[in-house]
Amino acid sequence: MSYTFFLWLAIILISTKLCGLIVRKLGLPEVVGYLLAGILLGPSVFHVMTISESNVTGAFLEDTAELGVAFLMFSAGLDTDMEEMKKNLVASVVTACIGVVVPLIMGTVAFALYFGKSFGNHEELLASVFIGVVLTATSVSITVQTLRELGHLSGKVGTTILGAAVIDDILGIIVLTVVTSLRDTSVSPAMVSVKILAYAVMILLLFFLCNKLEPLLKKQNKKQRIGLAALAFCMFMAYISEHFFGIADITGAYFAGLMLSTSKIRKYVDEKVGGVSTMFFSPVFFASIGIKVTLGGMSGAVWGFAVVLTVVALLSKIIGCGFGAKICGFNMRESLQVGVGMVSRGEVALIVAEKGRQVGLIDPDMFAPVVLVVIVTTLLTPILLKAVFRERK
Repeated sequence: MSYTFFLWLAIILISTKLCGLIVRKLGLPEVVGYLLAGILLGPSVFHVMTISESNVTGAFLEDTAELGVAFLMFSAGLDTDMEEMKKNLVASVVTACIGVVVPLIMGTVAFALYFGKSFGNHEELLASVFIGVVLTATSVSITVQTLRELGHLSGKVGTTILGAAVIDDILGIIVLTVVTSLRDTSVSPAMVSVKILAYAVMILLLFFLCNKLEPLLKKQNKKQRIGLAALAFCMFMAYISEHFFGIADITGAYFAGLMLSTSKIRKYVDEKVGGVSTMFFSPVFFASIGIKVTLGGMSGAVWGFAVVLTVVALLSKIIGCGFGAKICGFNMRESLQVGVGMVSRGEVALIVAEKGRQVGLIDPDMFAPVVLVVIVTTLLTPILLKAVFRERK
């Protein structure tokens, strides 16, 4: 058995804390330091560590990081104001829908124009559309951490972003399934639709069950067993969401927290989970994103497209989601905040791109631009969020 993972974890925890302190001195959210620490440790700079399936320690680190993002989203669910979310449900739906359509169109057109693809050619059309599909993805783990630091996670804008992100995840799965089914006949859009409907029914039933069990949960408040049970429930929801329904595990973890957000045990569970998440799992998760970054071997044309795709990725979510919020009654500043909060693509875009590679919809050379989009949007989101939430003098 290799014990290298102890050394790696120690290096990650120290480096993320140091970088976090440095960026805070510069007036930036601490999560930016975590990401930079990962980039410095990874193959892009010092090559201290790498994450791959062939590397046992790297695989362990990736699993630990997955736990980190699950805990983070579970805490986000616990911190969500259900009454505020109900009031902003329509805004979340509209924001998510427009926030999927606009990046889909802009990404498709950008790829086709840059590489001279013809929409009259079935293969080239699918390749162009799939780049748009990659840009529809949203990963709010960075946004959640930043909003929590800024104290805006449970407000009107924060709950709209969280609600829109969950709906965005489901819409993204539907779009991905439709596009890949045109190339991979083993994918059935009808079956995916049935799974999503079944998932919605299961979530509603579990909400009802948690409400009925509230008297029992209240009696067990502040007992260790209730904390363990809540954590097990989070893991259970993450597993069945991904394994049985094809919904992201972090969405399941978020719903688990959401179901307990109105319970009397919420504060106790949040304190217990939040402590271990903040000190250990979250730094490992954010550092792992930076460690995965590799930018070598890109040609001039691919670098050019990477820049174009990054600009399109930023603008499409800000315009699409911001417009969705605006037509739902948000003012210009709040609409901009919602748009910026939906910018980060994170690991979701990489997962979508990998699915496209498996069915032959994306060229291997296009992975580097997607990685650059993930890096830039991940690094810029907390910076831009702090800027748009800055109090006016």
